[in-house]
Amino acid sequence: MKKIGLGIGCIIIFIIIYRLIPSASWEIRNTAPAGENLICFGDSLTYGTGAMEGMDYPSQLSRLIGRPVVNAGVPGNTTATALKRIDEILEKSPRIVLITLGGNDLKNRVPKGTAFGNLKVIIEKFQDKGALIILGGIDVPLYGRAFAEAYKELAAETGSVLVPNVFEGIMGKSGLMSDPIHPNNAGYTIMAQHFYEALKPYL
Repeated sequence: MKKIGLGIGCIIIFIIIYRLIPSASWEIRNTAPAGENLICFGDSLTYGTGAMEGMDYPSQLSRLIGRPVVNAGVPGNTTATALKRIDEILEKSPRIVLITLGGNDLKNRVPKGTAFGNLKVIIEKFQDKGALIILGGIDVPLYGRAFAEAYKELAAETGSVLVPNVFEGIMGKSGLMSDPIHPNNAGYTIMAQHFYEALKPYL
């Protein structure tokens, strides 16, 4: 019985460690990126819906790192509509691209396979230009449809740096949200910090 208990304990420990493994546990692609610009590509969370001017996360991230950041966020974008406009972003000489997409797919009940298939194409198009990718995941309790795990799997598959949950420490806290979906100024400050911590080793 003790041996069985020990085995179960080891399995539990392994699962806990596995969940805590950072994105550095897989090989990151394009750690010496080509291109010139740091670009935030995404939907309303990138655009800054709910924030005052200059308080969206790309603007706050720009102040943290002391260099320009291109805000290429469009409210309402799904992975499919973002894919349709990617060529114009590829022309901006991307060096590091921070991607936050998938929330609208989740809201609109787009099949997970379709959403992450689109997202993989988007990531690889940027990577083929020599850009490093930082992928922002979304983990929505009860409503997440296993998207959180899919972000991790996609990051490992494509060699992207992963921010597991851009809403970490924000969602559900009235003082940090402008509405049930979008942060306010203070919420975007936390989001910018999440991305800054992921980005810092590659600056």
